[in-house]
Amino acid sequence: MPKPSKSKPVVIVAGVALAATLLGLASYAATKPSAPSGSSVAEVSADPSAGVYPELEAYARRDGADKLALGRADAPVVLIEYADFKCGFCGKFARDTEPALVKKYVDAGTLRIEWRNFPIFGEESEAAARASWAAGQQGRFWEFHKAAYAPGAKEQGFGKERLTALAKEAGVADLARFARDAEGSAAREAVRRDQEQGYSIGATSTPSFLVNGRPIAGAQSMEAFTQAIDAAAKAAEGKPGAGR
Repeated sequence: MPKPSKSKPVVIVAGVALAATLLGLASYAATKPSAPSGSSVAEVSADPSAGVYPELEAYARRDGADKLALGRADAPVVLIEYADFKCGFCGKFARDTEPALVKKYVDAGTLRIEWRNFPIFGEESEAAARASWAAGQQGRFWEFHKAAYAPGAKEQGFGKERLTALAKEAGVADLARFARDAEGSAAREAVRRDQEQGYSIGATSTPSFLVNGRPIAGAQSMEAFTQAIDAAAKAAEGKPGAGR
């Protein structure tokens, strides 16, 4: 599994470093073959402060123009997802859990989901990440996301022709522009920036998440996410600017 290059210095404060260590350990525990299905960074509890690192809340971009995000920029809770399109556990989360979170929390204005491309499985992962960004430039990221995570999609690979087919399925209007964007410097830089952020919090596997500064590793149950989101929403009550 790729690791951050030694030429990529990361300077983070002590609190983030501690969270990075925990997330790295939990990423391994949550994805190794013998891991229990409920393993996570810490027991996800209803305690709003449990396992939360305030420094990590700053990783949320809250950019209203972000084409790879869902929900209000000022939502009280931000879930950041670091994922790879070749990751089976990411596909499971995308199909089984994320739609329910959108219906329950995003549509209600409580949650914002911010995607981070975190390709760790080689060249096809990188190509799919850039392609997803390119689809986003035409407002079709989430449609591409759905197509790429459909059952059996990753087994077909993410070669150039396949990515074009996924873009067409996602409703990308200008496929020539899509192809140019996917190979362009802006796409490469966007993916690199997402990768750097993932490495800086110690993510070593996918999917990895932050919920208002609380790290969660692996495709956890719906209950684990609802507990984390509910606790984060409770903690956000009364904070300046919350729920504007």
